[in-house]
Amino acid sequence: MFDSDEELEQRLAEPPPRLVADLAGMDGGLVVLGAGGKMGPSLCHLARRGLDAAGRSDVEVVAVSRWSDPEVEKGLRERGVRTVRFDLSPDADLAGLPDAGNVVYMVGAKFGSAAAPAQTWAVNAFLPAAVARRYADARIAAFSTGNVYPLVPVADGGCTEDHRPDPVGEYAMSCLGRERAFEYASERHGTRVTLLRLNYAVDLRYGVLADVARSVHAGEPVDVTTGHVNVVWQAYANEVALRSLLHAASPAVALNVTGPETLSVRRLAARLGQLLDVSPVIAGEEAPTALLSDATRCHALFGYPELSVGALVEAQAAWIRKGGTLWDKPTKFQRRDGRF
Repeated sequence: MFDSDEELEQRLAEPPPRLVADLAGMDGGLVVLGAGGKMGPSLCHLARRGLDAAGRSDVEVVAVSRWSDPEVEKGLRERGVRTVRFDLSPDADLAGLPDAGNVVYMVGAKFGSAAAPAQTWAVNAFLPAAVARRYADARIAAFSTGNVYPLVPVADGGCTEDHRPDPVGEYAMSCLGRERAFEYASERHGTRVTLLRLNYAVDLRYGVLADVARSVHAGEPVDVTTGHVNVVWQAYANEVALRSLLHAASPAVALNVTGPETLSVRRLAARLGQLLDVSPVIAGEEAPTALLSDATRCHALFGYPELSVGALVEAQAAWIRKGGTLWDKPTKFQRRDGRF
């Protein structure tokens, strides 16, 4: 399905007609904060291509990051995205950020948070409050996480947006702090906000499917204690982020972003083993609870992901077999104590 990194990148940034139709009415430019992470470059590329397809070459897409990888920054510039080098630290003076009518917020600290909780809270809760003040008059789509929910019985089908947040661990609590900062700005200043509770994006080079496939292929044990997960094609998550700007509101609107299926990790390992001609090694027994979200509201607004889980699993196995690029960025979806 995907023969190279470039083909994967192009597919991730291929704008569906429904996105093009929504972007045609975008009012004001688009700034993506934290654009240098795993999802940011493809989101910026998708936005640029979608706006161009909608005849809105007048709308600028600005990607803001420290750009630790200059090649990523160069690639976006070559694709028509303006890049800005800016250290989005909790102590930064945000007055120097470019103005925009629309903001996608992608900044966050997760891994290493257990060892540095104060820094985690500063990035995940203090910085969003400052960003919300800086862009008080803009529409903001802010990435959050399904980790704001508690572990729930698998049979319940996952938390809806009406489920009371009950985060486990410092990272998840700080992410709820991020949501509260944006909610405060929305209530106090009328800032229009959507909060995108994502779990877990799949890009073949990283994600839950890549984590499981790598273990199966290497003959390493697949721990099924956290026995069920949600995943979603990354292109869909980025599409939803962009389209959700039209649904940003005051008070802020929360939206679960994931696929429609509750997936068994054991069955994923078995299917990947079939495709990779390997007998998976299974460790542990499934716990009765897991971190799961019900994204019915998202699917009602934006439709279903283009790629099904079955297609993604087959693509992941093919990617592993051909020796495709893999990023050293494990999801650690197996953690149940909130320590990352």
